[in-house]
Amino acid sequence: MANIKELSKIPERLTGGHRLCSGCGASIAVRQVLMGTTSPVVVGASTGCLEVATTIYPYTAWNTPFIHNAFENVAATISGVETAYRALKKQGKIKKDIKFVAFGGDGGTYDIGLQSLSGALERGHNFVYVCYDNEGYMNTGIQRSSATPTGASTTTAPAGKESYGKPQLRKDLTAIVAAHNIPYVAQACISNWNDLVAKSQKAFAVDGPAFLNVLALCHRGWRSPAADAIKISKLAIDTGFWPLIEYENKKWRFTYKPKERKPVVEFLKTQGRFKHLFKEQNKPVLEQIQRDIDAHWTYLEKLVQVTS
Repeated sequence: MANIKELSKIPERLTGGHRLCSGCGASIAVRQVLMGTTSPVVVGASTGCLEVATTIYPYTAWNTPFIHNAFENVAATISGVETAYRALKKQGKIKKDIKFVAFGGDGGTYDIGLQSLSGALERGHNFVYVCYDNEGYMNTGIQRSSATPTGASTTTAPAGKESYGKPQLRKDLTAIVAAHNIPYVAQACISNWNDLVAKSQKAFAVDGPAFLNVLALCHRGWRSPAADAIKISKLAIDTGFWPLIEYENKKWRFTYKPKERKPVVEFLKTQGRFKHLFKEQNKPVLEQIQRDIDAHWTYLEKLVQVTS
């Protein structure tokens, strides 16, 4: 359990003054994740909103060593730095313990950077990978990614007379990463700070790779009020749209379960990217989205039972 008084004593690693939007989920996620360790941290970030808005030359919002990578290779780069660190420490040239963390959006993680991430996980490098998942390529114009949920309207999967938005289910990246049999994997959300910080502490503490998939709202892409970021994020949790789960010691468990899940429409109606679904002709799509969420929740409950 994270202690907020103790967390407040940790120096800020990401300062104010960056150019991320007000209410941006990425900056909230980064600040909470970096509260998971008091050790020195080396940060890598793939191309995306986080990198672009925090490192506008000649300025930086990072109070850490920071490495910018292309979309596809942040996991490879941070694993190389971690390897160099271990070599230098073995030679006695570095004495202190240093942590390594990579940040990537869903575009740079679910899609373009998946091979790089998979390779780093398989090799067993000691680092934390954080996906700040805003469910689309927000930095380049709100295009769909494989993290974009069914029915969402994006610039490359627009809703209209011939389409209700993206027709496919989003990729279950958390399960894909867990299949690598790494020490720690978790899903978290910016609205549940205590849960996220506790998971970050676990991720930094394990010996080997760890992965955090953090739902990090983008009000520009989700077409929602900036001031409602936390409220909407809580609805994602309470409807089962984004389950809070973790995989540790080959066991799955829920870290939070709403006493009674709310209908997913309570979450969807808060965002302009889903407004077309509330037309009469798209009622079957809404019903299918609810069935998909119910089925996935049932699957997770069985998975927890089997591995407990």
